[in-house]
Amino acid sequence: MRLLSLVALVVSPALAVAQKEAAIKSAGAHADANWPTALKIWDWAEPGYQEKKSADALADIAEKAGLKVTRGVAKIPTAFTAEFGTGKPVIGIMGEFDALPELAQDAVPFRQPKKGGNGYGHACGHHLFGTASLSATIAIAEQIKAGKLKGTVRFYMCPAEEGGAAKVFMARAGLFDDCDAALHWHPGANNAAGDASCLARVAVKFRFHGTAAHAAASPEKGRSALDALVLTMHAVELLREHTPDGTRLHHTVTSGGGAANVVPEFAEGFFYVRHPKADVVQKLYPRVLKCAQAGALATETRLEVQYLGGTMEILPNDALSEIAKKNLTALNDLKYDAEETKFAVRLRETFPDKAPPLEQIGRVFDVSGQSSGGSTDVGDVSWIVPTVGVRVACWVPGTPGHSWQAVACGGTTIAKKGMNLAARTLAATAHDLFTDADLRNDAKAEHTKRLAGRKYTAMLEKDQPPPLDYRDTKK
Repeated sequence: MRLLSLVALVVSPALAVAQKEAAIKSAGAHADANWPTALKIWDWAEPGYQEKKSADALADIAEKAGLKVTRGVAKIPTAFTAEFGTGKPVIGIMGEFDALPELAQDAVPFRQPKKGGNGYGHACGHHLFGTASLSATIAIAEQIKAGKLKGTVRFYMCPAEEGGAAKVFMARAGLFDDCDAALHWHPGANNAAGDASCLARVAVKFRFHGTAAHAAASPEKGRSALDALVLTMHAVELLREHTPDGTRLHHTVTSGGGAANVVPEFAEGFFYVRHPKADVVQKLYPRVLKCAQAGALATETRLEVQYLGGTMEILPNDALSEIAKKNLTALNDLKYDAEETKFAVRLRETFPDKAPPLEQIGRVFDVSGQSSGGSTDVGDVSWIVPTVGVRVACWVPGTPGHSWQAVACGGTTIAKKGMNLAARTLAATAHDLFTDADLRNDAKAEHTKRLAGRKYTAMLEKDQPPPLDYRDTKK
């Protein structure tokens, strides 16, 4: 018995390594097999909460792989979960799949908007995000089915990350409450890992209703909704000077009238309020709201507020970040072939600044203690469960996010290679979490410490429904 015990101690680590390698290999194979689906989602480029074809395509893959799919979770038609296994631990892997407006682009290294379609483009790489995450989930499910892992793996298909904050509504519905850890990743222009955070954010639409009139013959009879919006934007610009350091205020006009000789009876602006701390954002938002109220008062128009909800800053977890960074570094095999290099060199000619070397894709940057500069509803998940993410190079180094260049890269094999690396890294990290109880316990202990007694409260209005129409402009 003593001899058998010693043999087991020697063999078990080797067996564990072999099983992890099998999961990694499977995740890569599934990512390659699912690349055509990623390209379809890239081509469809569906707006937030309208990702019907994309959701169906990924849910069908999950069901064919034997996962239990629950569609329409959290009262969101395009949100679903797909899980396999029973009991603890429960490891969640998140995915996204919404696109951005006015960024339609072909997969070429020069500005060439895609003809037809809806004008949207995957400028944040979410077609890769969802597909890679599902590929990793299926690989882990295979390990559970084969009896090599015990517990439950759960894939979360999360719509409308770009301003729609679906994960906040999914969190409110309790979908993450039983998770022991949650994983995510994001496409980028380099590889990065570490205990980084992001900006908290509130999104809101201000809609102004005025009175139409002939702008030349009877201007006195009109009340310009556009004037109200312009005054609001100017007031917000003035407000910038009197906000805490780190504040970011953004806005765009989503509707402003159709003819110069008609006083606009409707105008709409989309506004963001951001700061590294959610409690500061909550104090800033009422001040921005006053700007809109002042615009309506000055122009004798009616203000309609569509509050889209807020997202928290990410609560980092160093215990998870370290293991994710190790896996990403060990698995990083990114290299460009001749055609990819040719594409990259041509694309970089469109950048306003000198880009970093292409060889950068072979590195993994440590971003511990940093902020991404953007916002994500992953932040809300991180306040509920220990959460970790990595960034994987799916774009040419130097490519800015939310750009046509990012869309162009997303339709090439450059993106395919990055998606494959992401799937393998997620599978490796998930495998570590399933097999290492100490890692899970350390992550939970750190999570509790970082919360410091604070309780998560979603930045939503009472009984606020998901803004399923937030990408629509209504009069």
